[in-house]
Amino acid sequence: MSSAGVQPKGTVPFDVVHPVGDYSHRLVPSASSVEELEIHQLKYPTDGASQDLNVIFPIERLQELARESVIGGLTENFFSFIGYNMDPERFERTLAEDLAAAVERERPDAVLLAPA
Repeated sequence: MSSAGVQPKGTVPFDVVHPVGDYSHRLVPSASSVEELEIHQLKYPTDGASQDLNVIFPIERLQELARESVIGGLTENFFSFIGYNMDPERFERTLAEDLAAAVERERPDAVLLAPA
């Protein structure tokens, strides 16, 4: 799970100009390649992430760990949202609850949070 605003190309972009933030999340198939993903985020500099997405969304590193059996495997999807949210009550009531339910459906043994 990442607050980096990473999502599959061609999906509805996060609302990066709304004054209080975007309270939605995106599913990112764990089998995705970095070429299939993009960043929709204006609240932090993305130069480094554009060069190597793994610095904020470690998808290739996690895929490698699963291939090498260092970890048991990956859930079908990863999750991404935008960390810029100005209404903490709304964040908890909507985004956090929606994310918790989505993660629970994937039935992971552990969750890695990669903040942007």
